[in-house]
Formats: sequence, structure tokens, C-alpha cells
Amino acid sequence: MIALIAACARNRCIGRNGRIPWHIPGEQRRFRTLTMGAAVVLGRRSFEEIGRALPGRRTIVLSSSGDFRPLGCLNARSLTEAISLAGELDVFISGGAAVYAEALPLAEKIYLTEIDADFEGDVFFPEFNGEEFIRSFDEWVDGPVPYCYVTYTRTARSAAEPVPGPRP
Repeated sequence: MIALIAACARNRCIGRNGRIPWHIPGEQRRFRTLTMGAAVVLGRRSFEEIGRALPGRRTIVLSSSGDFRPLGCLNARSLTEAISLAGELDVFISGGAAVYAEALPLAEKIYLTEIDADFEGDVFFPEFNGEEFIRSFDEWVDGPVPYCYVTYTRTARSAAEPVPGPRP
């Protein structure tokens, strides 16, 4: 399985100045629970915010720089290479807007924490076609800033649409 995993505000904001503009502990727990034992592909800036390999997961960092070798992580120069490095593990992609946009056509699921607020930002989660993904799960969490855990599942593709091939 290939999945995108992110938190975004109503205005689709996912980052500001290289940082997440909110702190939601529940979202961090959900990320950890969903990705444990899987491969997590991080964009370089996302990795730099975390600052370390993720315990219990194969951490793969996307970086076009061949000299970027974070301790305990694998380095990939492309998304295709990152998916290959994941082997038979499920792949969760957590990166910036460009990484999400590139990975969206491959995603079978999208795990979003949708925050019921708008935040100023400079990085946004890409729009996706509501006909290609159905909302298969949601769970609201009340608090100072309410949010909803949402899972979108790709609908069956028609015969005319290309189906991603097996992992290289």
C-alpha cells in the first residue's frame, strides 16, 4: 500500500517557514500508530523538522543531494527510488507540497488530520479529485482547535485509467 499522511488546515495549509504551524499531540500519536513497522518517505525539509530517524520504521529521506546522509535513514533521489527502497513494506509519504503532488497519483489512501481552522502558511496540501477518493473514515476530536481524523480511499479505477505497476 502507498498512502499519503498529513495534517492540514481548512485552507489546506501544511507548513510555514519550514515548520508545522500548530501542535496537536493526538495527530502525532495517529502518525506514529499508522506508520509503525512501515516505510516512511519524508521530504528533506520534513525530515529536518523531525531531526532524526523514526523508531520502528524504515525512514527514507528524499533529497537530490547525494551527500545528504542522515543517521539511521536511507536516502533516495526520487520518489520511485524511495518506493523501491521500501521493499515489501507499506509506504507512508509525508513531505512538502511537491512530494505530495508527485505521490498523489500513486496513493491508495490518504490519511489526513483536517484541522478546523485556517493558518497562515507557505506550503499547502494539493487538491485531490473527490471522484477518485471516497471518505471512508472520520472521527472528530473537540478541543481549543477541533480537528477530524479522515481516511480517504481511492475508488476503483476504470479500465481506461493507468494502474500503478508493481514496485520496482
